[in-house]
Amino acid sequence: MSLSTKLAPHLPFIRRYARALTGDQVTGDAYVRATLEALASGNVELSGDLHPRAALYRVFHAVWNSTGAKLETPVGEAYTARERLLRIPPRSRQAFLLTAVEGFSIVEAGGILGVSFEEVERLIAEAQADIDAELATDVLIIEDEPVIAADIAALVRELGHRVSHVASTRDEAREAASAHAPGLVLADIQLADGSSGIDAVRDILVETDTPVIFITAFPERLLTGERPEPTFLITKPFQPETVKAAIGQALFFHPRRVLA
Repeated sequence: MSLSTKLAPHLPFIRRYARALTGDQVTGDAYVRATLEALASGNVELSGDLHPRAALYRVFHAVWNSTGAKLETPVGEAYTARERLLRIPPRSRQAFLLTAVEGFSIVEAGGILGVSFEEVERLIAEAQADIDAELATDVLIIEDEPVIAADIAALVRELGHRVSHVASTRDEAREAASAHAPGLVLADIQLADGSSGIDAVRDILVETDTPVIFITAFPERLLTGERPEPTFLITKPFQPETVKAAIGQALFFHPRRVLA
């Protein structure tokens, strides 16, 4: 099998990874091109100990590291998920992207980066800590069941966020958001006085662009196909890790302003 035939299925993925790692399409594609040129010239070879895709990523890292892996840190008032990634140190960023975005196992990521299982775990933990610190925000919880609200609030605080208010009705949620704009809303659908968490969220989104996660026992009320549906929807009873993951994703991929 020729080199081009072997690598062709993996090129879209290495391009995706390179763009995420460098924060720029042109720069990422340039590194991929340099990687392919190095392989074609025979200056480097694919490792026979790794799957072809993982071996390609390993060569990519060798090329990238040979330049010093110097990337610009984004500066500006507003920034995106792409720019947030660039705030994570390069080595931790690599481990995070390889496992969270590219779907490699920790063992595979270790083979790509040339480090131990434990080192990959450490790098991922560092990246996650950086992300959590970067995204710390005020969270409005809209939930009429006190025990469930307390559980959600504990998860929120465990991730380093602040609970700005716990509202049990649409009116209370609207007033709380008006008094203190939340950075994230976690909302149930059916509230204490018969009002709707969906309507409460609509009220809030008129005033502020805030990521929303619905946590509900009635997902069918949202998944109707009749209106734009929420990106983040968790069904009760929920698993704590599911809520934590959704919070991280909702905040990470939602544009926000740099806090002083």
